[in-house]
Amino acid sequence: MSTSSPEAVKKLLENMQTDLRSLSMECKKKFPPVKEAAESGIVKIKTIAARNTDILAALKENSSEVVQPFLMGCGTKEPKITQLCLAAIQRLMSHEVVSEAAAGNIINMLWQLMENGLEELKLLQTVLVLLTTNTVVHDEVLSKAIVLCFRLHFTKDNITNNTAAATVRQVVTVVFERMVAEDECFKGMADEPPPVQGNSNRRSVSTLRPSAKDAYMLFQDLCQLVNADAPYWLVGMTEMTRTFGLELLESVLNDFPGVFLQHQEFSFLLKERVCPLVIKLFSPNIKFRQGSSGGSAASPAPVEKPYFPICMRLLRVVSVLIKHFYSLLVTECEIFLSLLVKFLDGEKPQWLRAVAVESVHRLCVQPHLLRSFCQSYDMKQHSTKVFRDIVNALGSFIQSLFIVPSAGNPASINPPTGGSGSTAQTAAQGGPGSAGVSGGLTTQAAFEYRGTWIPLVTVNVQGSAKATYLEMLDKVEPPSIPEGYAMSVAFSALLDLVRGITCMIERELAAEEEAAALRDGSLDTPQEPLVHQVWEEMVNACWCGLLAALSLLLDASTDETATENILKAELTMASLCGRLGLVTPRDAFITAICKASLPPHYALTVLSSNAANLSNKSYSIQGQSVQIISPSSESHQQVVAVGQPLTVQPQGTVVLTAKNIQCMRTLLNLSHCHGAVLGTSWQLVLATLQHLVWILGLKPGVGGVLKPGRAVEGPSTVLTTAVMTDLPVIANILSRLFESSQYLDDVSLHHLINALCSLSMEAMEMAYGNNKEPSLFAVAKLLETGLVNMDRIEILWRPLTAHLLEVCQHPNARMREWGAEAVTSLIKAGLSYKHEPPLSQNQRLQLLLLNPLKELSNVLHADIRHKQLECVLQILQSQGDSLGPGWPLVLGVIGAIRNDQGESLIRTAFQCLQLVVTDFLPTMPCTCLQIVVDVAGSFGLQNQELNISLTSIGLLWNISDYFFQRGEAITEELEQEEALLQKQAQEKGEPLNRPFHPAPPFDCLWLCLYAKLGELCVDPRPAVRKSAGQTLFSTVNAHGTLLQQPTWHIVVWKVLFHLLDCVRKSSTTADKEKIESGGGNILIHHSRDTAEKQWAETWVLTLAGVARIFNTRRYPLQQLGDFFKAWEVLLDHIQSAALSKNNEVSLAALKSFQEILQIVTPVKDADSVKPDPLAAMGVPPVLVDGPLGAGRPLQRSDSLAERLAQRYMNSAQFAAPTPLPPPGEELDDSALWWSAWNTWYRTGTECTRPPPPGADKPSFIPSQPFLTALVQIFPALYAHVKGGFSMEDLRKLGVILHGAVSVPISSDASPFILPSYTEAVLTSMQEAVLTALDVLQKAICVGPETLQVMYPAIFEQLLLFVEFSCKPPQYGKLETKHVANAKYNQAEWVALNYVPFAERSLEVVVDLYQKTACHKAVINEKVLQNIIKTLRMPLGLKYSCPAESTWKLAVSSLLKVLSIGLPVARQHASSGKFDTMWPELACAFEDFLFTKSTPPDNLSIQEFQKNEAIDVEVVQLISTEILPFANFIPKDFVGQIMAMLNKGSIHSQSSSFTEAEIDIRMREDFSKVCFETLLQFSFSNKASTPQEGYISRMALSVLLQRAQDVLRRYVEDERLSGRCPLPRQQVTEIIFVLKAVSTLMDSLKKTQPENVDGNTWAQVIALYPTLVECITCSSSEVSSALKEALGPFKDFMQPPVSKVQNGES
Repeated sequence: MSTSSPEAVKKLLENMQTDLRSLSMECKKKFPPVKEAAESGIVKIKTIAARNTDILAALKENSSEVVQPFLMGCGTKEPKITQLCLAAIQRLMSHEVVSEAAAGNIINMLWQLMENGLEELKLLQTVLVLLTTNTVVHDEVLSKAIVLCFRLHFTKDNITNNTAAATVRQVVTVVFERMVAEDECFKGMADEPPPVQGNSNRRSVSTLRPSAKDAYMLFQDLCQLVNADAPYWLVGMTEMTRTFGLELLESVLNDFPGVFLQHQEFSFLLKERVCPLVIKLFSPNIKFRQGSSGGSAASPAPVEKPYFPICMRLLRVVSVLIKHFYSLLVTECEIFLSLLVKFLDGEKPQWLRAVAVESVHRLCVQPHLLRSFCQSYDMKQHSTKVFRDIVNALGSFIQSLFIVPSAGNPASINPPTGGSGSTAQTAAQGGPGSAGVSGGLTTQAAFEYRGTWIPLVTVNVQGSAKATYLEMLDKVEPPSIPEGYAMSVAFSALLDLVRGITCMIERELAAEEEAAALRDGSLDTPQEPLVHQVWEEMVNACWCGLLAALSLLLDASTDETATENILKAELTMASLCGRLGLVTPRDAFITAICKASLPPHYALTVLSSNAANLSNKSYSIQGQSVQIISPSSESHQQVVAVGQPLTVQPQGTVVLTAKNIQCMRTLLNLSHCHGAVLGTSWQLVLATLQHLVWILGLKPGVGGVLKPGRAVEGPSTVLTTAVMTDLPVIANILSRLFESSQYLDDVSLHHLINALCSLSMEAMEMAYGNNKEPSLFAVAKLLETGLVNMDRIEILWRPLTAHLLEVCQHPNARMREWGAEAVTSLIKAGLSYKHEPPLSQNQRLQLLLLNPLKELSNVLHADIRHKQLECVLQILQSQGDSLGPGWPLVLGVIGAIRNDQGESLIRTAFQCLQLVVTDFLPTMPCTCLQIVVDVAGSFGLQNQELNISLTSIGLLWNISDYFFQRGEAITEELEQEEALLQKQAQEKGEPLNRPFHPAPPFDCLWLCLYAKLGELCVDPRPAVRKSAGQTLFSTVNAHGTLLQQPTWHIVVWKVLFHLLDCVRKSSTTADKEKIESGGGNILIHHSRDTAEKQWAETWVLTLAGVARIFNTRRYPLQQLGDFFKAWEVLLDHIQSAALSKNNEVSLAALKSFQEILQIVTPVKDADSVKPDPLAAMGVPPVLVDGPLGAGRPLQRSDSLAERLAQRYMNSAQFAAPTPLPPPGEELDDSALWWSAWNTWYRTGTECTRPPPPGADKPSFIPSQPFLTALVQIFPALYAHVKGGFSMEDLRKLGVILHGAVSVPISSDASPFILPSYTEAVLTSMQEAVLTALDVLQKAICVGPETLQVMYPAIFEQLLLFVEFSCKPPQYGKLETKHVANAKYNQAEWVALNYVPFAERSLEVVVDLYQKTACHKAVINEKVLQNIIKTLRMPLGLKYSCPAESTWKLAVSSLLKVLSIGLPVARQHASSGKFDTMWPELACAFEDFLFTKSTPPDNLSIQEFQKNEAIDVEVVQLISTEILPFANFIPKDFVGQIMAMLNKGSIHSQSSSFTEAEIDIRMREDFSKVCFETLLQFSFSNKASTPQEGYISRMALSVLLQRAQDVLRRYVEDERLSGRCPLPRQQVTEIIFVLKAVSTLMDSLKKTQPENVDGNTWAQVIALYPTLVECITCSSSEVSSALKEALGPFKDFMQPPVSKVQNGES
């Protein structure tokens, strides 16, 4: 809380009363007056407190009385009382309740105490409180207080002394602070009258205000005291020291400079009192020299010796004077500065030099002060060049530290590595006790030069001069200066000097530039030239000294940071000189850095001559071990790299140290940041960098950026790990350096380019005649410079590219590779740069940029062409859209390929072309399209790389697609162009020279494309032919609609037929030699391993393609007028191909034939006059894979084609297309189709004709697929010719079908064509034959009556095929083997398995017969008889048939046919047309039911039963279909049938059966059915004719007779055999007979009695005795059968009456 608050006041009153009470208590006994005073004081305080509102003011007013008791207490000199009273007084002071009078009393009392030596510290405290809390003390009272403190400073007690010194300092400060405060108060008022000029009375201070006056008196007395004179104001001083006085002076000058600068009285004191005092006190130092040349290192001085405390303090005062009052004391400062410079002399004591250096350092951190020196001294005539002297003095001071004096102990020249101090240095520095650093490796920073080693100590933070020895205010003896201290300070001073000057000047320069920019060209202010002069003078004054000192230090520095600082200083100086246009100093500093960058004796040659002797020695980076050079070497630097010097003759290696690298970085930094001011020194810089880059082994990379190289040759380059990590950084800076060239003005840029070009020329000269690594620095950097200056490329393009194109032709591969890299990179960058105006509007610049690219085509080196093409590729990728008029040039570069150029060049060029075609066709002028077609064609024809040829064909397809999509636009543009050309040609009077001339230009583009593809279709390489063919036909097919009608004529005759002729010719003459393998190790499939086979493929493709075109484009083609001729030519080609001896070709020819038969005759719609060009594109289902591979989807092109057609409709230069026929009229095609039928017939006859008998081995047998295709063509063909198809044609067809079926298969093909023998499957050929007949039969079916005469012929044909099941056809005299016996690997011929075919034919016959049985022709031609006749063969063979299925099918077919045919036959019985059929049928039944073939041994019982069931079926047919109609059937036929049944009913045994099977194998069911049928017809009441009944009766009696015989024989045999059982057969036979008897009895019972003949009864009854005989037999089976047979006889026991009557009647 504040001292004036109520609480504080209250507390104060309480405390005071307490103090007074305590005082009265203490003094009660010894000092009664004091006690009384204390008590009255208490009353006094209470009264004041009671009466006043402002208690503090009242207290102050009465303070003399209030203080009185305490002063009396102090007077007692009792320590306890004194302390109490002083504390109370201090309390009053701190509340500021002490008046001036009271203060005077207090001071007097304190003075007494002081003289008595009591409570000294308390006294000081009290004075301090009194002076600091308020300002009541002035004048004499104040001076008395100050003297009191001074007196206490000089007591015997140390603590008191120090406290008093501190108090004095504080009091002095308080006095001056009061003055400052007073000035502040009076600031606003009118200025006081100026002081009287020239007032020499030092005490005249009447003009000063009170506080100022005190301060003045105090300062004046301090000067007096230091000068050892009596003070004026400080009365009562007893003693004083100069050191303390100087310290006080310094503190006042330093803390209150304003006082001296504002008040003239004080300025006067400075000039008149302080400066003379300082100069006087300096005198011992000036005169003193440290020993003469002959004396020892410390000879005694004849004059007064310099005294360290005084000297040091004087220097401090001087520093302050110069810093604050330079403007007042110009002349005096000149003296001080000259003195300072002298103190740096080598003859002065070490400590003096050290403090002098510290003082100089203090100046160096104040650049504005330095500038003032320069202006005030250096720039004035007849004045000391103070600024220059200071710099030079620092420099020589530094040099002197390195120079070992010859006197004294001889110095050890080489201290151990790491640098221990030597005695010589100790002597030289004269510092007692400055011991050397102990030996051994240390990392201490130091300078080392010619054996002198000086450590570097950290002295201060940069830019501040914090001194060590100037601060040693407590030392009396000069201190010992550590080794290297002075050097360190001097070094800092130098650096701060450079830093300060450059910063200051650069700041001002910048401000000036800014102002100039703001003024924007208005007149310069007059002061500027002056400013510039000052700057230039400062630089000129200091650069020599600086350079000398810095170069020496740089040479000697062993510490990275120190080196960095030195380099930075040199760099900033160089840059500053450059900015100020001071060329000599600029080059001097740059040369210094350059020299420092290169190895020791290397630098001189380069930099003295500036002609770098370059060498092309390459080097490699090897181990990464750090090498430390042995101590004997000149430098203590760490070696970081060993490399080759860049010279013509290889020399030894040179070493680079860490410092060289550091200097290099500075050099980079310099050129990077200050390139604009380098001018002609670019030569120096670049030459040096080139050498360094070379030694370090940096190689150029992308865009000219240098990268660390990899091992190239030899161990010549060794880089340590340290430098390895540095290299990328250096490389990076190098790049940035050239990047920054974009900020240079045009002149600086030309300096740079010229410097680089001359370096490059030198490098080229050195690289001639050897293939060692060249120096690529210049080329790489030319590239980098070009790249960053794209915005103003025109000003440097010609010199730049001209030089680089020379480099491209250089014999050294690395050199030219980089030349090309540079040119191409520049071109790419130039094209992609956003120029203003853009390139599209600046064609001149675009062609200028592209021109070097074209020039590169003239270089013969392949590597350069590679680069050129890669460049083209990248240009296309980035700028393809905007090339415009540059296209012909670019396409020319791409198309400049030759077969001798090697594959990779062609491949690169081709990538460019691909890009052009895929992306840039729309952006180029249409006139270039033909160039694109030609270039693509030339890639197709080159023979270096097959894949490229193939891909280029794909490109031609893409181009055609493009033409198609952009047809109208292209047409328009081309026509405009054409009109221009026409006009020009007319003017010249020449005809227009253009390929395919009269055709319109767009069609010509197509024709050029077709012609190119046509050329490729007969290329020697099969793959190319194939691809080109596919493309040609796809294009014509897909885009042909765009062509004008007459152009088609050219396409058909000049392109398509011409191609077919060439291919046919090449195919027929192709070599039949086997090709071992296709290039390298590619295996060739056997189907393509001769040239002939490869050409065959081409033939196939071409034919198919042409056929397809005829198919899809038939309508437009038909209007050409000579279509029939073309059709004939096409058919001729198809025929010759079909009959060629090559399976592949012949088969394909047929596929093409099929294709042209798919044509649909177009019908015109009334509303649309244009045909749909895509009509009937469907490929017939027969073709498994289309001959053209994957087709491309076609766009509907009608509208475009229509528009194009419309456009040419009225064009004068082109005939109008043939008018279209009126709607609804069919074109007459029959001539075409009959021509096709004849071709088919000729082909068929030719190929199915069997070989002549004489030929032992057929030359050529057509393949199955071929025949299949041939037959498959017929249905399509027939569809077109059915209108005029005659019997004669049918006959021709039959010949061919039969011939085709008869052709055998070569055994090696059979596994692929034939099904395994057991499968009943038709070959596709057989299917086709049946299909052909089926088509025909269906056509007859729906056709007119007249066609039906062809039915019998078809039956005849089919029945021929049915016979094949048992009797395969012959093919000439060729011997064929059965498929099962053929060996696949032998050239044998295998007959087909005809069984399935014959069987299928049979099924067809049955079906057909079912449909046609009633047709006249069928009845007249005895078809049924023929069918039966044909079936007799398989039926007769039965088990001997090649296939079991055959006879079964034959039977079922026979049954079906008969079920339809017999009613027809009965119907026409009277006509006699079926007479010959009946005997045939009887024989067929006979042959089948009683076959001569035996069943196979492995026939199972089930199978046998199935077969028996079939026999039963036949008998049933007889019983249902024949016997009931006996009266319509010839008698002898019926007789044959009865005889057969009879034969079947009596069971005849076969001896081959085993016992177990015998009863089944006996065909019991069959016999039974025969028997029953016989019986049925015997007793049938329908018997109308006696003859019929007679047959039945006769049959019965024969049967019964036979039963009688069998039974008798059995009884006899059994009797004879005794116990032996009879053979199984005989037992079976007897059982059967017994069963037959029982069956007969059943039948007789069922029959009407009148239908049975009496003889029959008699015969049946006659059996009874014989049956009874059999009862004795031993076989149980026989017994049971006998039982059944005897049973029915009971009916005979009572003959019925009716029977008797019947008998009677």
